[in-house]
Amino acid sequence: MIKKIVIAIVCFATTGLYAQNGSVSPYSYFGIGDLQSNGTIENQMMGGIGMFADSIHINLKNPAALSKMGVQFGEDFGNTTYTFGLSHDRVNLESNTEAQRSSVTNVKYVSIAMALRKGLGIGFGIMPYSYVGYNFVSEGTNENDELVTNVFEGNGGLNKVYFSIGYEFVKNLSVGVTANFNFGKLSYERLQSIENIQLGTFDNRSSRINGMDFNYALNYNPTIKGKYKLFASARANTQANLVSKNEQEIGSISTTTGQIIESIEVDLDAVNLRNTELKIPTAFIFGLGFGEHRKWFLGAEYSFQGFSSFSNDFIDVDNVVYEDSSSFAFGGFYIPDHSAFSGYYKRITYRAGLHFDQTGMVVNNKEINNFGITFGLGLPMRGSFSNVNLGFEIGNRGTTAADLIKENYFKVNLGLSLNDIWFRKRRIN
Repeated sequence: MIKKIVIAIVCFATTGLYAQNGSVSPYSYFGIGDLQSNGTIENQMMGGIGMFADSIHINLKNPAALSKMGVQFGEDFGNTTYTFGLSHDRVNLESNTEAQRSSVTNVKYVSIAMALRKGLGIGFGIMPYSYVGYNFVSEGTNENDELVTNVFEGNGGLNKVYFSIGYEFVKNLSVGVTANFNFGKLSYERLQSIENIQLGTFDNRSSRINGMDFNYALNYNPTIKGKYKLFASARANTQANLVSKNEQEIGSISTTTGQIIESIEVDLDAVNLRNTELKIPTAFIFGLGFGEHRKWFLGAEYSFQGFSSFSNDFIDVDNVVYEDSSSFAFGGFYIPDHSAFSGYYKRITYRAGLHFDQTGMVVNNKEINNFGITFGLGLPMRGSFSNVNLGFEIGNRGTTAADLIKENYFKVNLGLSLNDIWFRKRRIN
């Protein structure tokens, strides 16, 4: 039954990842779009931390955690876990003069992980890497004191398919590596019109992007005094070397009918912009946590990325510069009694956390920061190790200063973590 559910989820999620317009943020105009967290709903409910590992949940942030898959079942057979996530975001966009509400629903990931034997696990799946989705208007005047209106619209995004492996090579010490292949298309449109002039101009650009990056992890998880566990993690997401194949079309358009009057395909080869490189800098993440097995856990994580070296030669934006980015996250969980025979609420996992992100974007000389508070529940399914994870996040990003936009958001996340048993050894010949 679980396998049938998973096949349906994979078909739905793959279609959804290609079809969805996953952002309503004006800040997705910059860089390669709105970069997405690669954590499961369980990770996100704990502020986004990624050092925790257990045997029944997939940790998409930390490939070394795969070494813990299925350890509770011993070495006779391996546990296989399927996980799937959805997110619904409601965003209130506000400036100094007006406010607007919008919402979007996305497939966040679909993934499978399995234990090949005790201490060795693999995983693979697909998830979004970034989203572009914006529509906003900018107004100003020219040297003749005429009103100039620019309408900006963008859509598209990048997805990633990945393969991970984690191995415990000595007791309590695990390593892991993830190989990611990123691909997708980003589209940018600008329509400019001048007061009392019948024809406007348009500039449509698109980029088909692909490339690889790797995620390396080292975990140290000793047991202390018999029942407590230390979780120490060091990870590095290596520089993503992306190749962008670009197209650009410019022309004139009727401002009254919307009809294109003239269009020209720009010879990007002549200006050496047909194929460009996008380098997403290496990020380093360090985490430390402590807890009691199947009872409670608290952890904190710090990450750093040299984003000041990023540039996009094809989409060159005047009012943005990039600085090094950093993030701090704190979170944990509590289970009243995981083995309770009566009292379902005692077996629920209660999770909470927070995060503060300096994104590295500086727009109109203002830093764009992000702050969020997360919380949620892990609801066990009766008679199995599977569970439903429901999460919420409240936060804000950006500022209304310097004619910018502040985003106040509320997210509802739903995740399924389904467990099955593969590779069972025969006991009777």
